[in-house]
Order: sequence, then C-alpha cells, then structure tokens
Amino acid sequence: MTEDEDGGTGLPASLEMAWGLRDRPSKGPRPTLTLPKIVEAAVTLAASEGTDAVSMGRVAKELGVSTMSLYRYVTAKEELYILMSDAGVATPPPLPPEAEGWGWRELLTNWAYAQRAVLMANSWILRIPITAAPVSPNQLAWMDRGLASMAGTTLKESEKLSTIILIGGLVRNEATMAADMIDAIVKSGVAPQQALAQYVRTLGLMTGPDSHPAVTRLLDSDAFSGSGEPDFQFRFGLDRILDGLAALIDERSAG
Repeated sequence: MTEDEDGGTGLPASLEMAWGLRDRPSKGPRPTLTLPKIVEAAVTLAASEGTDAVSMGRVAKELGVSTMSLYRYVTAKEELYILMSDAGVATPPPLPPEAEGWGWRELLTNWAYAQRAVLMANSWILRIPITAAPVSPNQLAWMDRGLASMAGTTLKESEKLSTIILIGGLVRNEATMAADMIDAIVKSGVAPQQALAQYVRTLGLMTGPDSHPAVTRLLDSDAFSGSGEPDFQFRFGLDRILDGLAALIDERSAG
C-alpha cells in the first residue's frame, strides 16, 4: 500500500493498523490491549450471538477493559465491522496444484466457490451491511485473486471489475438465502426434507393448472425432488454468467 501525495492513506487509524502501517496508538504507555484482540473478541461474539450483540461496550466487557480504551484503536462500530469482516474472510486459500493448467473459467469458478464456502462457514458476515468499497487487506486479496483470474483474456479492466462484482453478488445472495433458510428451519425444529415436503404440499393445495399453470408445471417436474446435486442452483447461476463471459471473450478473440 502507498500513501497519497499529502502523506496519508485516507484510511482510519484502525485500518492503517490492520495494514501494518501503525503498530499501536501514538499516545500513552504501551498497552496490553491490541487491535487483533479487539477484532477477535468481536468476531467471537458475532459468531456465537450474532452481529446485533456486537457493540463497543459489549466487546470491552468481554475483554475486561473500559469502553473508552477501545476507542484508542477503533473510533466507531462501523470500522469494527470492516475489521471483523476482513478477519472473517481471511486470505484466499491456496490454489490446488492442478490450477497451473486452468484457464480463466476454472479460476473464476474456484474463486466463487471459495468465497461461498467462507460465507457459509461464517454466516454472521452476511449480516454486516456493505457500506464502502473494499479497502482492508484480506478483502483486497480476494479482489486481486478474482481480477487475476481473467489475466490474458480480451476483457477490459473495467469489465473484469464488473465481472467480480456480478459473481460476488451471486455468491453473497445465494449464501444469504441459504443462511436465512437454515436459520428458519432450525428455529422451526423441522427437518429440512420435511420442511421442503410441506412447502411443496402447500403449493399444490394453493395452486392449480388454471390459476397458476407455470407453478403447476414446476410441481409436476423434478425441480423439488432434485437431481441429487446440492449446489445445483448456485452452479446453474454461475455457469450462466461464465457462459456469457465466454461468448464475449470469444467474440473479441474472433474479431
């Protein structure tokens, strides 16, 4: 990371510390409290009780310090949210050995599935609103991996950015829907297959070929019985995005 012409990064002090540009608060004796400890406590709280439980006061209580001491590191809960999300996504996992022979499509597929796995394992991240473009270390590492997946293609840099935004949106939306459904099923105490069967039964009772012909055709198909592929919907959506991208790349290459 480089500083701007005025000598600053434009980032809050907490994010500069996350980048390693600041070791600790500039005033006062060397404290025992650290930014990683604060973030770790907040993440633990979010993972166990949800993001609504995270507040500067509650995190301070978990650490056994005063709330004011936290403000020497993080000036607002919004900053803490950014740092929590960054810790949650961690750095992108290493590519497998066979990735050396992969093309852009395989690399983007791996990137999408890796993001999805992280969000599904840390669904509390999905409850943190996106309020700014990524500026934290791990988030930018993911962004760089996604952009690098399309190196050597005929895509413009702006199109590469649009691609990772589009795929990232699919990943987040699918992970959010899955997390919401899992939460609802857990709260209901009903097994997933039983919940699905009840939904199909309800649709059958409330619809018919005259009032809802398309829904009826859906119920008559194997859409709900499934093909045995648990990731079908995500794979289908991702493949359609990549098919469109492939068509654009092929068109450019032919021209």
